[in-house]
Amino acid sequence: MSDAEDPIPASDLPTRFAAGVAMVAVACLAIYWGGWPFRILVAIAAAVMLLEWVDMHRVPRLWGAFGAALLAAYLLAAAQWLFPAEMMDEALSGASFGPAWTGFVIATGLALLLGLLARRTAMIGGFLYIAIPAFALLAINWAWFGLTFWVMIVTWSTDIFAYFAGRSLGGPKLAPRISPNKTWAGLFGGIVGAAVLGAAAAWYFDLGAPFFYLGGLMGVIAQGGDLYESWLKRRAGVKDSGTILPGHGGALDRLDGLLPVIVATFLILAADLWTG
Repeated sequence: MSDAEDPIPASDLPTRFAAGVAMVAVACLAIYWGGWPFRILVAIAAAVMLLEWVDMHRVPRLWGAFGAALLAAYLLAAAQWLFPAEMMDEALSGASFGPAWTGFVIATGLALLLGLLARRTAMIGGFLYIAIPAFALLAINWAWFGLTFWVMIVTWSTDIFAYFAGRSLGGPKLAPRISPNKTWAGLFGGIVGAAVLGAAAAWYFDLGAPFFYLGGLMGVIAQGGDLYESWLKRRAGVKDSGTILPGHGGALDRLDGLLPVIVATFLILAADLWTG
């Protein structure tokens, strides 16, 4: 999620809209198919995000390429080992997600190794910042694609409603030193959008409690992730994390709000708070 309330030149709107529709379509198809198509898409997105992180932190590209390859290999191998694509848990519970903690420990070890080899602490933080939510997302989708759709819908709706509320209502700035274009109106618009569409998605996929009620909270979390990435970009002195997505900037710009929402959703599932 990039700065959702940034003004967009009229000439860029068709490109932005077409790219957005294409990204949503690809994501939805991969989520529905699940298995290896979804895992490969997540691994590619994670690798691209790490490359963008490396560029923002001015780490040599060689280490970025090595880290991206290591991250993709970790996600695919660890997911298949701990959550085999050909198997499903018929009686989901908090214990079903227990193997993910092993995956997180492995990610931590790889991050430390990568940081030592590159002699850059930024590589440790970047690897974990992306690897933990990416692996958690693979665990969530292994459980059921409906949960993944809910995660995506609350994040997308936060972005869309925050943009339109902020642009149409304006008003006081939310965090002018971090993201000058964000407003309180945008914040509350994103919360309302996530609450409404999150409840609708929970009803459609029959998720039940607590997901029926958590959309608004996830809207807050998503915008917190957005502000964090805005802070990172301000420190790095860049407008966008990358240029890979026409009209949208980089992968981190699009997925910054999704990362913390994934982690929050995983913790709810792992704590066995889902009654659906």
